[in-house]
Amino acid sequence: NIESLLDNDKSENSVKFNRSLSDDFATNNLNSKDRGRHVLYKNLPFISISGMQFREKTIARRLSRSSFDETVNLGESNTFISELEVDQVVFTMPLLSAVFVAVTLMFLSGFNTGVMNSLGKYVFPGHSLTEWSLAVAAFAVGGPFGATLAGKISNQKGRRFAVITNMWLFLVGGLVLMFATSIYLIIFGRFITGFSSGYASVIVPIYLGELAPPTIRGMLGTLTQFSLVIGILASNLLSFPLAGIDGWRYLLGITALLALLEIFASPFIVESPRWLLSGNNDDNINEASLIIKRLRNFQSEEEVQKEINHIQQASLTQRIKGQTSAHGSGAVKDLLFDKRVRILVISFAILHASQQLSGINAVFYYSTSFFEGIVSDPLLGTALVGGVNVIATYIALLLMDRTGRVSLMLWSSGGMLVSCGIITLALFELVPNTMALVGVMLFVTFFELGLGPIPWLIVAEMFDAKYVATAMAVACQINWLFNFVVGVSFPTMASVLGIWVFAPFAFVLLCTFLFCFYFLPETAGRSHSEIEKIINTKNDMSDLTFIIEAEPLNN
Repeated sequence: NIESLLDNDKSENSVKFNRSLSDDFATNNLNSKDRGRHVLYKNLPFISISGMQFREKTIARRLSRSSFDETVNLGESNTFISELEVDQVVFTMPLLSAVFVAVTLMFLSGFNTGVMNSLGKYVFPGHSLTEWSLAVAAFAVGGPFGATLAGKISNQKGRRFAVITNMWLFLVGGLVLMFATSIYLIIFGRFITGFSSGYASVIVPIYLGELAPPTIRGMLGTLTQFSLVIGILASNLLSFPLAGIDGWRYLLGITALLALLEIFASPFIVESPRWLLSGNNDDNINEASLIIKRLRNFQSEEEVQKEINHIQQASLTQRIKGQTSAHGSGAVKDLLFDKRVRILVISFAILHASQQLSGINAVFYYSTSFFEGIVSDPLLGTALVGGVNVIATYIALLLMDRTGRVSLMLWSSGGMLVSCGIITLALFELVPNTMALVGVMLFVTFFELGLGPIPWLIVAEMFDAKYVATAMAVACQINWLFNFVVGVSFPTMASVLGIWVFAPFAFVLLCTFLFCFYFLPETAGRSHSEIEKIINTKNDMSDLTFIIEAEPLNN
């Protein structure tokens, strides 16, 4: 049975799950399906992260096999494996509507990441290099402030209020950009859209993770990532008709238009059942019951009550002792000063700094100006890079189910390092100029295969579920900080270093490769307790690069 699976599966590579229960909700009172859902709820964080499908499927498959053996022994014909598959494909219209409206905020975040790429020559001509650098990088200045405020507002006012606030923030930022009368208002508008994007990067994954059952949180995380990269591509494609003296205001105004449509669609945003259940208010509990019934399409009050129990028990398990919020300073302090996970904190901090210092946003912010004089149509070059970015994101999704995290990071950082070499050779005119475009496309492709998604995914796999939201908040701040550093410094770097402009990025990528090879613990298919044991065992450093040989997963 499931209990024997959790107790007796002691193989070296097995995943071990949290199965502690409160006195009022014991697994022996549940059927196989509900016991499985209970385990999934307690072991998967309430956040949607791209690539988390692997862990979802690993847990679900083991539970399915255990229950299958149990039902065969009992002579039952309906097995848990088929029940679990039904759980994975139940999508109701209320759930789909809320998801669609929420992920559009990530589209806006991606759109505003790339929208300035083609406008340097057209927006208030005559601005200085420093002014334009600030106009681009102000986006990354606003990001960490938005990320910080999103967690606090969502905890105090509710997830729905926080999501709708995000829509209004994008509307204000879009209007400021569209009707700006000087480069300084452009800088201010970019700060607001950056604030909105940082806000979205926190609230959207939390909202979707709390809205959806655990079996589809990874898929929704992947959807948010696709929304982001498609937003970047959309900004590249819309630059063809709109990037010019007469059209740049319309291009920047698309943010306001989409945000206004989002506000009209805000009735589809329902409150998070988990947030409603976090207090002891009877009205909130009744509202949560109604929302759960609509979202899951439950037909009986018994099913609703079981789901409420799953959410409440998982929330208790995933709460840091003595802390009321995962985003508060107390929770961050607990994470940073926990000696058992200190190496893990250092690891994800290095990965997130490396993600930005690799130079990826130098490409997304400035590729059009970089391609001038190198390819005949810089806008076409930028659009091709945006298209490759979307395709590579899909390829990464396929690989993450089959390949260890360390392997992906090594291929990614190594491939980006080689790409820097190709770009530099093209700038030296040792190879045809078109190889610079090829090099940038390879650079973006290898980024999306590892250094793009893995730093976020690995946080969810490294830590106990109670630490995931806090670790994500810290990672987000680090990420936005170095995003700003690259955004504001690249034009000056390009001016000073000339054809050696990608050399600093190559150095960072070499250091990242060496760090991943020698120190980064493998997290695929391992529980957080196994990872902690490995990193605290100094006698066997070779185990840090263990790659799990996972069985093929049926998608």
